[in-house]
Amino acid sequence: MKPYRTYLILFFVMVVWGLNVTATKILVTNFMPVTITGIRVLTAGLTVFLLLSLIKKVRILTKKEFWYVFLASIFNVVAHHYFLSIGLTGTTATNGGLIMGMSPLLTTILAISFLGTPLTLLKTVGLLLGFSGVAFIVLEGSQVAGISFGDGYILLSVLTQAVSFILIKRVAHTLDPRLMTGYMMVIGSLFLIVIGLFEEPEGFAGVIENSTVSLWLIYFASACIATAVGHMLYNEAIGKIGASEASIFINLNPFFALVGANLFLDEQILFQHILGFLLIITGVLLGSGAVEEIRNRRLRKKDAA
Repeated sequence: MKPYRTYLILFFVMVVWGLNVTATKILVTNFMPVTITGIRVLTAGLTVFLLLSLIKKVRILTKKEFWYVFLASIFNVVAHHYFLSIGLTGTTATNGGLIMGMSPLLTTILAISFLGTPLTLLKTVGLLLGFSGVAFIVLEGSQVAGISFGDGYILLSVLTQAVSFILIKRVAHTLDPRLMTGYMMVIGSLFLIVIGLFEEPEGFAGVIENSTVSLWLIYFASACIATAVGHMLYNEAIGKIGASEASIFINLNPFFALVGANLFLDEQILFQHILGFLLIITGVLLGSGAVEEIRNRRLRKKDAA
């Protein structure tokens, strides 16, 4: 029997993650971006630990695990969320959501460079298509040298996240990915909060002054549901159906980011966005190796039968 329940969970996660781009855009627009991001990620990390403690999955890291988790948190949380929060103040949620769909392709490039992953013809075609899709998106709203500063920061956020995935892969075989996520969020969020204290001295005062019920609802939905529960469910799904099949659902993320930006922020969806979206989807499916892996798996099952 196919794991339809897991597929439905992944679909739900992609809806939430796509809409979370809009939520993050709203939060960084109404509050100081680095400060609110640090607090939001800390809330998410504490939520992960609370949920894991209920199922008795919390433990102390070994020395080796700690250093990998520490380095991964610098890239996955500090750099990724810092660039993302700043980037969304200078570009649309539409552009941000679509560019973030490039994460699997950048991860593939780093895996080829540092982990010895083979580069096939399909992956090469996929990488070219994916980067062409991003080019259509960022050049449509160009301000300086063909790319807005906001789009540039979003690209940096995706790149640093891809670097963290390589580090995470090094330690994932000994550490529960959900627990790793909680540690990374708490460690990284503390760095973000400190950075916010220096860059945004009025950040915490602004959080209090600009608070409304609707903004706090968005805040807790983003932190607890999208960031905490979303990452836990996705990591669990990888363990059940494999990274290749789970990664295919990532293609729904930018689609729901488009929908959310249009519905809640009244951002216009242009032809360039649709074309870029289709190119990125095709590029991720081919470039990440998901299509090849699923095809090979089915051939092995057929041969075994």
